[in-house]
Amino acid sequence: MDEEQVESVAEEDYDAEKITVLEGLSAVRKRPSMYIGSTGPTGLHHLVYEVIDNAIDEAMAGYCSWIKIILKSDGSVSIEDNGRGIPIDIHSKYGVSGVEIAMTKLHAGGKFDKSTYKVSGGLHGVGVSVVNALSIWLKVEVFRNGNIYRQWYKQGDKSSELEIIGKTQNTGTRVRFLPDKEIFNIIEFDFKTLVDRVREMAFLNRNVTIEISNELTGAENIFHYEGGIVSFVEYLNKNKKALHDPIYFRGEEGDTQAEMAIQYNDSFIPNIYAFANNINTREGGYHLSGFKAALTRTVNDYARGKKFLKDSDPNLLGNDILEGVAAIISVRLPEPQFEGQTKTKLGNSELKGMMERITNQSLSEIFEENPAVAEIIAKRSIVAASARLAAKKARDLTRRKSYLESAALPGKLADCQERDPYKCEIFIVEGDSAGGSAKQGRDRAFQAILPLRGKILNVEKARLDRILRNKEILALLTALGCGVGEEFNIEKLRYRKIIIMTDADIDGAHIRTLLLTFFYRYLGQLVDAGCVYVAQPPLFRIQKGRRADYAYSEEEKERIVEELGDRGLTIQRYKGLGEMNPDQLWETTMDVDKRMLIRIDDNDHVESDKLFTKLMGEEVEPRRAFIQKHALEVVNLDI
Repeated sequence: MDEEQVESVAEEDYDAEKITVLEGLSAVRKRPSMYIGSTGPTGLHHLVYEVIDNAIDEAMAGYCSWIKIILKSDGSVSIEDNGRGIPIDIHSKYGVSGVEIAMTKLHAGGKFDKSTYKVSGGLHGVGVSVVNALSIWLKVEVFRNGNIYRQWYKQGDKSSELEIIGKTQNTGTRVRFLPDKEIFNIIEFDFKTLVDRVREMAFLNRNVTIEISNELTGAENIFHYEGGIVSFVEYLNKNKKALHDPIYFRGEEGDTQAEMAIQYNDSFIPNIYAFANNINTREGGYHLSGFKAALTRTVNDYARGKKFLKDSDPNLLGNDILEGVAAIISVRLPEPQFEGQTKTKLGNSELKGMMERITNQSLSEIFEENPAVAEIIAKRSIVAASARLAAKKARDLTRRKSYLESAALPGKLADCQERDPYKCEIFIVEGDSAGGSAKQGRDRAFQAILPLRGKILNVEKARLDRILRNKEILALLTALGCGVGEEFNIEKLRYRKIIIMTDADIDGAHIRTLLLTFFYRYLGQLVDAGCVYVAQPPLFRIQKGRRADYAYSEEEKERIVEELGDRGLTIQRYKGLGEMNPDQLWETTMDVDKRMLIRIDDNDHVESDKLFTKLMGEEVEPRRAFIQKHALEVVNLDI
């Protein structure tokens, strides 16, 4: 963040009087999900984010340049920063230190006083007090006024007084806490989840260095990006072919600042992330809609001005211009209003006009100064428009052939009897052999079977018009009934559980990856809705006499063999689902009470996008590097 973007008060003005208390803490332990969303992994990790957000607020105010997160060997987490340190003086109204107020009073903190923090993060704004309330113990250390101050808490209550334990020339705060096992289902932090979040924060705050380490594994990462969101865009396009250097511009109106970075690549899918006060607004909002509207208008104006579009040509649509764009939008505003199901949609309507003005003016100037870049974007958008029209013709053709919108279903589909989508599931299986076993073994009341022939098209390398000419994809879309692209409607989905069931060999893994790429790129709404699953068929059948056991991994097979003894065993290694009898397939992979399914989710869209690009994209080197890196992790390799 540039110095001129930072507006804050002088350091001596940040004292206990600046901390405003909105309400008490009594309900947090009783109803934790109200404050952190859940008592599962999401809520557990939210505790760390709350403390990091406080450090980031100090960074946005211009007082913090370093944050360190350590997953300790005892299961606790330590978060330290070099900000000003929580105020330790006594608050005149409450008669306790600023530290104690911050740790024990809900919605207490300097961010409620706008002279202390002009803008602040924190999705729910519940503060470190909720972290304290949901921890077995919490220790806070403050480096301020030349002293080191320390105070202990137990399940939200003070267990020691604030005391001086040493001298220091540093300033900052260190919070260490151990989540309460009485509250959370599992007390185990996922290092990768935290790393991904920390990397994102480092991109969005260019002057901050963030360190994160795990004492148990020795893993360590240090993130610092001088380029800020420009580096973020370059990271998004790392495994793709970028078509030009990144475009960056910023602007501000009043206390609200916005910055944007854009870089087109050779893919067909837009990759846009919009943030408000460092919060990923996954559901969009007025800042995103304003940016898109201005980008569409500016590219159309340029294309017409340069005669790339004839007078008789229709305007390019937003989706034409967004094809293959990687973009980061980051706004910082004093009073964000979050809406939507997950409170990640920005509802400040005044931002739409502001974003349009900044984007129109900045991009127009950049296009005039960089005509080669502008021409690349305009001509690429025109090609995308032609492909869109071709895709529309393909959809119209499939309708006439009774593919997408008619009562006619694919002949190979073995449908189920139930008509309530929420009670229905469909298995997408590989080939007629597996399809035959699945059809015989299923419960036809609620389980449908769709066998696909061979490998579907790699959609990572194709536009929608070509995709809609692929017979296997058309059969899949017809069976699902929800449409694709502009015509997608989840309410028309015929099965709320879509299960990919492929062989356990290399070909099966490839087909599974192709299908997942299709769902991720073109039916991502189904992934977000939790409708897409992968079945886990067993790898081995171990029989001794009349007893038969199934193993889903090499380790499980060895355990069963050890349990049964070596003599008289028959071990069968399954290479394909077609090798299973219908009753075996039902018992191991389709029976609701016994099967194992993996639900596909997209908790980290950035990393998911990079992985699919790496595995299925045009660039060979990233794929080779991935295979070399993970080759030793393969347990069962079928050759």
